[in-house]
Amino acid sequence: MTVVMLNRESRMPRLMSNRSARWLAAGAVLLLGGCAVGPNFVKPKAHVPAQWSATARRNGAEGASHVSTGEPPSVAWWSDFHDPLLTSLVRQSAQQNLDVREAALRIREAEAQAQALSGALWPNVSANASWSRQRISTNTPNGFLFSGKFPGLPPSITNPYNQYQLGLGVSWGLDLFGGTRRAIEAANATTRAAVFDARGVVLSMLSDVAQTYIELRGAQLRQAILKRTLRTQHDLLQLTQDRYDAGLTSDLDVQNAATELNTTRAQLPLADEQITLDINQLSKLMARQPEALRAELVRARPVPPVPPVVPIGLPSDLLRRRPDIRAAEANLHAATAEIGVAVSEYFPRITLTAGGGYQSEGLSQLIQTASHFASFGPAIELPIFEGGRIGATVRLRRLQAKQAAVEYARTVLNALNQVEDAMAAYGADQRQRVSLEAAVKTSRNALALARQRYESGVANFIVVLDAERTEQQTELALASATTAVSLDLVRLYKAVGGGWQSASLASAANGGPGARAAMHD
Repeated sequence: MTVVMLNRESRMPRLMSNRSARWLAAGAVLLLGGCAVGPNFVKPKAHVPAQWSATARRNGAEGASHVSTGEPPSVAWWSDFHDPLLTSLVRQSAQQNLDVREAALRIREAEAQAQALSGALWPNVSANASWSRQRISTNTPNGFLFSGKFPGLPPSITNPYNQYQLGLGVSWGLDLFGGTRRAIEAANATTRAAVFDARGVVLSMLSDVAQTYIELRGAQLRQAILKRTLRTQHDLLQLTQDRYDAGLTSDLDVQNAATELNTTRAQLPLADEQITLDINQLSKLMARQPEALRAELVRARPVPPVPPVVPIGLPSDLLRRRPDIRAAEANLHAATAEIGVAVSEYFPRITLTAGGGYQSEGLSQLIQTASHFASFGPAIELPIFEGGRIGATVRLRRLQAKQAAVEYARTVLNALNQVEDAMAAYGADQRQRVSLEAAVKTSRNALALARQRYESGVANFIVVLDAERTEQQTELALASATTAVSLDLVRLYKAVGGGWQSASLASAANGGPGARAAMHD
């Protein structure tokens, strides 16, 4: 610096030199030390109970499935149903589902935005080359000076003239107060939120596939019950017709038997419709055309049974396993970092710029020492008056961070309630199923006894119809309860946040490191 060459008596320049050195030293400390204004993110503390409530965990049905908190939930929980076709559908859907593929692309989009912001930390270097032909107006003061008409000045320059330029420019905005780093921090947190959102999409897709498959098997079970009932009712109709032909009963019994048969037959199209809807929904989840899976799924199979023990872990495990909770935490992190971005607007912006190259009128003289030009200098920008915009922005970002904290607490609370509700439904439906299983046995016995009494002439046909109708309704109710128990288990697995961690789902990310990260913790 030229100031150091001044003599000892020049104290003011020396003082300026010392101050400049201190400012430069302070700037270097800020730059190298990584100081960033605004609050640092602190992981929120979630208030969760130590154990699930005893009311939700109670089962009350002997020999029924029960939940266990001693171990974490199964990763590939769909395999607990021991249905190879269900497992195959889950794996195929994970690779083909359009929602999962779209979520993977959203991760890569967020990554690209974070990478774009990261470039602001580095100098921008650009090269330029240009040619222009220019003419100076001689009817202006500047143009008149070079027109050759002004006494004492050399002859005019060539007018018009060519100008060739070849140059290099460098610009570096120093992130002394961390505004850019806070913006990158927010972008990285947003990327993590996108990753966990994608995990949530995978979790929803898994539960949708399992629920639709179980509903399909339940519809096929109800269809089988209706067909079996039709055979029974056809036998009763034939029995009443024979007794009527023998003069042992009236035509009223024949008409009642025919009415009951046709009423049951009218329910079959509804079961067929539900089967078609479920097959089409599974095809959609696998990104295939409607009816594409009919040949594979049309054959009836039992409703997938539930395992005897269902591990669900502890309430605190939800904070790690539930993707919506992790996404809410990442969003809170991003909102906290945005406060620092807003606060950094209060502080000066320092930019270092440098440029140089060659300029000449003729192309042959371009690369010569005389054609060389260069410039260097810092620029500082300090806000003085902006109408309260910065302060309002800081308040806005703080309020948004508070809202994100509230959303995090709400998400945790919703997760706890969903698990408790799913456990309560799982236990209640199992108790109902046990009672209906006993009711089906007694209703079948009652129908057999009523038929025997009717054939013996002891009871009228109304008793037989009532017994047959009760037996049909009880069997249909048992089929619905059996389906509901398996559906409840799927909802419970979804509520505890299991499934997206399975390694078999890694290929769901169709390329890209961020998309693959969506499938792994």
